[in-house]
Amino acid sequence: MPLLGAHMSVAGGFHLAVDAAAEHGMECVQIFTKNNNQWQARPMDPESIELFRRRIEETGIRRPCSHSSYLINLASPRDDLRQKSVEGMVIEMERAEFLGLAGVVLHPGSFTTSSEEEGIERIAESLDEVLLITDGLEVEVWLENTAGQGTNLGHRFEQLQEIISRIPESTRVGVCLDSCHLFAAGYPLGSPEEYASTMTAFDEIVGRDRLRAWHLNDSKKELGSRVDRHETIGEGHMGLEPFRHILGDPCSAELPMYLETPKGDRDERTLDAINLETLRSLIE
Repeated sequence: MPLLGAHMSVAGGFHLAVDAAAEHGMECVQIFTKNNNQWQARPMDPESIELFRRRIEETGIRRPCSHSSYLINLASPRDDLRQKSVEGMVIEMERAEFLGLAGVVLHPGSFTTSSEEEGIERIAESLDEVLLITDGLEVEVWLENTAGQGTNLGHRFEQLQEIISRIPESTRVGVCLDSCHLFAAGYPLGSPEEYASTMTAFDEIVGRDRLRAWHLNDSKKELGSRVDRHETIGEGHMGLEPFRHILGDPCSAELPMYLETPKGDRDERTLDAINLETLRSLIE
């Protein structure tokens, strides 16, 4: 059975994200370990670290991960921003290690005023530096595929493979596939044949052994739009069938799958609870 969970808020304490996940009956959880829109990070209190780890153990939540700051851009042609991004990613890795997280999800980056080739090279060089600085840590980097907006890299499997292949020591580099991003980037998932074709391409180009997790999101925009807009499961252009295929894929049977769908309430229930119920109804 896949592990189902969501990105949960750490407002008030890291452990509260675990408690909220457990209350929803989740099996995994994703968090931010710092403000995702700021470079600065408050020092981590040993007591809050210990409490988070204890609640993970007590609740049975598995494969907790974090999402890195949206400010990080390892592909930047600006040396100052690239270096700041490397330092920021090192901080993300160290904080995740303190909390005992399995991985740090990272958007590869945007080449902005340079080129795709230069951007890919910058990402690989930057990740190599991050991995060397954090050598000895167990936490992994999970590259997330993107929708392909603007100059964002990582929307094609070939780009992910190019990045990974240029990292001399990549054993701590995995991939987190986002369903909305796949769809928006032009990878069809609707029919069994389309899903099989897309995942075969991923296996042949990147390798299924690199797949560490899924982000489960429907899409507000159509197939191939290259626009990143998440929607409630089954209420976007993807519909329910792609999620049936993902959840029923034996190759993803034990992977964590984190919702990044809109938050809120409906009919006195949280949207997280509604999304989880929808997903579980698709598991045969």
